[in-house]
Amino acid sequence: MCGIAGCVARGESTTPQQVVLDGLARLEYRGYDSAGIAVAAATGLQVRKKEGKLANLLADLDADPLAVARAAIGHTRWATHGSPSDTNAHPHVSADGNIAIVHNGIIENAEVLRAELSERGIRFASDTDSEVIAHLLACAVADDETDETAVTPDVEIPRGIAEEHRAAAGRLARALVRLVPRLEGTFTILALDGRCPEMIAAARRSSPLMIGRGADATYLSSDALAFADLADDCLEIGQDEVALVGAEDIRIVAADGSAAEATPFDYSFAVDDVSKGEWATFMDKEIHEQPRAVAETLRERTDASGLLVLDELRIPAHVLREVDKIIVIACGTSAYAGQVARYAIEHWCRIPCEVELASEFRYRDPIVSQKTLIVAISQSGETMDTIQAIRHAREQGAKVLAIVNTPGSTIAREADAVLVTHAGREIAVASTKAFTAQVTACYILGLYLAQVRGNKYGDEIADYLAKLSEVPAKMERLLGQLDPVVEVAHELAHSASSFIFIGRHVGFPVALEGALKLKEIAYVHAEGFAAGELKHGPIALVESGVPVVVIVPTPRRPELHRKVVSTIQEVRARGARTIVIAEEGDASVEAWADTLVRVPQTPTLYMPLLTVIPLQVLAAQVATDLGYDVDQPRNLAKSVTVE
Repeated sequence: MCGIAGCVARGESTTPQQVVLDGLARLEYRGYDSAGIAVAAATGLQVRKKEGKLANLLADLDADPLAVARAAIGHTRWATHGSPSDTNAHPHVSADGNIAIVHNGIIENAEVLRAELSERGIRFASDTDSEVIAHLLACAVADDETDETAVTPDVEIPRGIAEEHRAAAGRLARALVRLVPRLEGTFTILALDGRCPEMIAAARRSSPLMIGRGADATYLSSDALAFADLADDCLEIGQDEVALVGAEDIRIVAADGSAAEATPFDYSFAVDDVSKGEWATFMDKEIHEQPRAVAETLRERTDASGLLVLDELRIPAHVLREVDKIIVIACGTSAYAGQVARYAIEHWCRIPCEVELASEFRYRDPIVSQKTLIVAISQSGETMDTIQAIRHAREQGAKVLAIVNTPGSTIAREADAVLVTHAGREIAVASTKAFTAQVTACYILGLYLAQVRGNKYGDEIADYLAKLSEVPAKMERLLGQLDPVVEVAHELAHSASSFIFIGRHVGFPVALEGALKLKEIAYVHAEGFAAGELKHGPIALVESGVPVVVIVPTPRRPELHRKVVSTIQEVRARGARTIVIAEEGDASVEAWADTLVRVPQTPTLYMPLLTVIPLQVLAAQVATDLGYDVDQPRNLAKSVTVE
């Protein structure tokens, strides 16, 4: 969460301010509580920041443009410390007005540092933890100038910086190198000193920072998407390293002050088409991209002999054969994909499978051993709760397999095996195509484990894959027959204050995901329940007119189907407004459905790929009818990079 962008330009062909603003526009899905920019102009620092979406900042800059500059840094914020406001927006500026910083992450010892700075007479302008960075840097620069006994590591400055600015560049570099060990928590920091307008200093710990190199400029961002069409290549620095970035040269300083090398980073995935095209919202577009996302995730998953393969595998086959427990670790929508995975993995592989919320995992003293396989699911691959959970699991000796949509992300790099979902860039905050791609990847994983462990014969796995490959066409057909969903959304948007979603077996996590979508983007209270649990308490919520959305299992599983139909009858008897998602040809539900939505027939385990789509459309249409921003719901950001 939070988007960071920076640019240092060599000549006049690139305008750093515009590059940064364009980058922030691409990254706004990571946070839109406020936005700001700082430039190092000939007259010194200039900073502009505004509460609300980036459009507010752009309007302010149109009315009163900033000066021409060689370097700029910018930020779009998701608030952690301090409410959204102009004052709490980034960049933050040091008390002497010379240094501006932008920060993604959380400084956990900010209060201690704030007290120290207050004793030095520093007065704070904001309620954020980030502001301490600007003041600490300024103090360290001042100490570097005046204190001959200060420990100042010998730092090499990038080429191309004017002679009259090199001393200031060196002081900023040394100050940041000295500051990094003092900060506790996670961070990506970009710092700009008005006395050195040709360099940005940057540092990171457990938070992403990409550096792109182009013909006449160098770019920095928390996400390569910000500059993917501008850079010739991309680099990444290591933990606690400092990057000194000029237009012509980059110098990396390790935590001990020695010179280091940046790591090449494959950012080809970031060049996806991120325009809405013909769609009114990114969410609409991404809902309709799901057939392609599933098909791409399935593509080229077998080798020449027909065996399933993963993208990266550094776990020996004998280790996988000895696994006696699988723990799926994820957050939010990804956790619901993991719950679907549990049904498939246990059915195909006969291995106990648990699903854990990443934020809770390491705090409950989980039982993990060398025979445990951790499956980490994350769209961004940068979800901090999940990162910390897998690090804890690895300390206990477990192997980690990552399912991510972002190759080269932190989770992918730290895992022992990687399965990439090829959903393409997902811009809407509420996940749709990433969810169905993750579910598909979970099926691939389950079948892969069944193959390695000998639970299924090769022809059985081939049959499962063949049936799975038929699903994208069924999804495409389903997307063309969802008028009943749109109509009921129009009907209920202004009349229903609460929704109930119910399902059994793989329909249960779909119910949870459907309720989450409605909460996320329409701000309507919604709850998902296992259908069998309804009579154990939640049915007390059912009264006349309450919409109850029911995911009905296939009639080919009669023991499940009968029970869910009975549940529909129970809620109808209490006045519920029933919205029934049922398989084509299932006539038994018609008498009990106020609104009936048909999905194509498919094997039971694959049904979530279809039944979730009407629920996504329902949430999107309700939110639209209520006048809300479907792509950027309040209080949320796309990638949660703080715990």
